[in-house]
Amino acid sequence: MDKNAALLRGRLGFGARLLSGSWRDLLVVAVPALLVLGLIAWAGVRYVRLAPPHSIRFISGPDGSTYQTTAEKYKKIIEKLGVKVEILPSHGSYDNLHLLANPSFEADVAFVQGGLTDGVDISGLVSLGTVFVQPLMVYYRGSEPIEIIAQLRGKRLAVGPEGSGTHALTMKLLKANDIDEKSATLRELTGEEAAKALVDGEVDAAFLAGDSATPKLQRHLRETPGIALMNFRQAEAYRRRFHFLIKLTLPEGASDFAKNLPPQNCQLIGPSVELVAREDLHPVLSDLLVKAAQEIHSGPGMYREAGEYPAPHEREFRVSPDALRYYKTGSRFFYRHLPFWLANLADRLIVLLVPLLVLLVPASKALPALYRWRIRSQIYRWYGALMAIEREMLSAATPESRAAIRTRLEGIERAVNQLKLPVAFADQLYVLRDHVANVSRRLQTGSYGSA
Repeated sequence: MDKNAALLRGRLGFGARLLSGSWRDLLVVAVPALLVLGLIAWAGVRYVRLAPPHSIRFISGPDGSTYQTTAEKYKKIIEKLGVKVEILPSHGSYDNLHLLANPSFEADVAFVQGGLTDGVDISGLVSLGTVFVQPLMVYYRGSEPIEIIAQLRGKRLAVGPEGSGTHALTMKLLKANDIDEKSATLRELTGEEAAKALVDGEVDAAFLAGDSATPKLQRHLRETPGIALMNFRQAEAYRRRFHFLIKLTLPEGASDFAKNLPPQNCQLIGPSVELVAREDLHPVLSDLLVKAAQEIHSGPGMYREAGEYPAPHEREFRVSPDALRYYKTGSRFFYRHLPFWLANLADRLIVLLVPLLVLLVPASKALPALYRWRIRSQIYRWYGALMAIEREMLSAATPESRAAIRTRLEGIERAVNQLKLPVAFADQLYVLRDHVANVSRRLQTGSYGSA
């Protein structure tokens, strides 16, 4: 029988062998497996974000500001790789943070100065790294040197316009020195307004930072007699007290060698500026931004060593896991060897296909075994019914009981004859039919009593 079944299988084509099988059994086994794989594929497309990103919305700063000009550098680098960068103007760092933290505002990333997060929900924001430091310059009038902020109590101070990063930082430092509107005259002036007021004698000191402390403005103040730059004698204490501040040194003569300005090393403090993004930023966009940051900010400068920035320092914002991975390992393999769009597609496909392959390999072994078990279970079910009839035959003493057994046996015989199984199980099917016929003969001849 085994030999005949093998010959029959060899003569039948694949389609005939498939049609000869039980479609119902095949569907019962295959459909759940396909549904599971389909669900995994859907989850992969949904959460892995297969489609390549097309744009980055970058909040920069006011027109002509350092933030805006730096954002333009990011735009130039990233758009070479095929991703559009849309630069969104703002009123400055304080505005950047609030716009980025607002879910209804469409943006991806922004420059954010440290020390501005009080009262702001930053749980949905992450840092892609500290990109540079923004020194705080305090220029003052008078012949007596001022080296601690407490010396400014009772004076007229330009503290930056309301809503600016300079204003937020200045008010925080004044509060730490017990200086407020009652103990000093505070004027909310822009950088140029503050410098003019200081030169004209309308204020005694001006706090300038970021774009309010432009090189041109600082040169003008340095060249004005009677105005000096404050040397923060307590710089180290500020650094330890406010973790977003960094201690800086302006070397002697760094501003003007010929005039030796400043005349000695000047200790300064300044907040870090971080590249902050929403936590759902696509990993590929994160890589592009960090890559651009390394090109733009890694060189030496007045307040940084070569390679010091960007850096994944944990300050007020959580550092993005994608950014951390990039800082440790750099660009992924495909992005180093393929065009951006193709690398992105290959990278996403691998993330999607690897889990599928992990499931497909064991499934390719388990599904055939499950299918064979289901087919055999149909044969075993009829063997169970046949064995039950044989037991009843041993105790059948009346013509009525034997007639009932015969009716049941005929039903089994019809069901077995109509049973559709794959060709691979033909030998077992024919053996089952022989056994049914044998029991039927025994019932007819009455030879079951001695069995």
